[in-house]
Amino acid sequence: LVVGKMADKGQEHLPTVPETLLKKRKRQAALKEARSKARWADREVKRQNRRIIFKRAEQYVKEYRRQERDLIRLKREAKKHDNYYVPAEPKLAFVVRIRGINGVHPRVRKILQLLRLRQINNGTFIRITKATVNMLKLVDPYIAWGYPNLKSVRELIYKRGFAKVNAQRLAINDNSIIEKHLGNKGIICIEDLIHEIYTVGPNFKQANSFLWPFKLRNARGGFRQKTRHYQEGGDHGNREELINNLIRKMT
Repeated sequence: LVVGKMADKGQEHLPTVPETLLKKRKRQAALKEARSKARWADREVKRQNRRIIFKRAEQYVKEYRRQERDLIRLKREAKKHDNYYVPAEPKLAFVVRIRGINGVHPRVRKILQLLRLRQINNGTFIRITKATVNMLKLVDPYIAWGYPNLKSVRELIYKRGFAKVNAQRLAINDNSIIEKHLGNKGIICIEDLIHEIYTVGPNFKQANSFLWPFKLRNARGGFRQKTRHYQEGGDHGNREELINNLIRKMT
């Protein structure tokens, strides 16, 4: 009887849950706690980034408005003294391909590839230099280009902007995509990206390479005559500021 009671007593103290299951529960609890901490840390980082982004956006708006006021003031002063105000040379161009390349010289085809204009209605931003202007002259019959304003740059990036990540075309639906690939350049949000492109900043090359070439639709109302220059009543060539009208029709 004594032996039987001792056996029953020993059985009462045996664990009812297997040790492997206890370890698994402990491991899952630790993982859950780590995820929770990481989630709260990520939320705090996003909250701080929102404040920075909001302040930067305000700063950019003030900068754009100051530039507009300065331009109006300089024009008024020049007119007051019976003179003309000549604005600075534009630094940014937007190029749209409007024709195919069947039966074209290989040099023209190569330049269009360098400009990342591989399909009709593709568009891209270009920094205006002596070299790029010479390239645009060689492919002039196949493109329409000009000098975009702030509204056009913003509409293109917001409406038609896609990121190039690992040779893949990804929609820019979150600032984290921009921060992940351009954060080391000080570009953490879409307003930073717009500012860098529009002002042709020091990191213009990286910001422009980050953007996938814009895929635009056919212009509303169509083109007049692609084989003639814009100044002769056609469509191709340099439109200067009037490129903004074409961008509105194609976005």
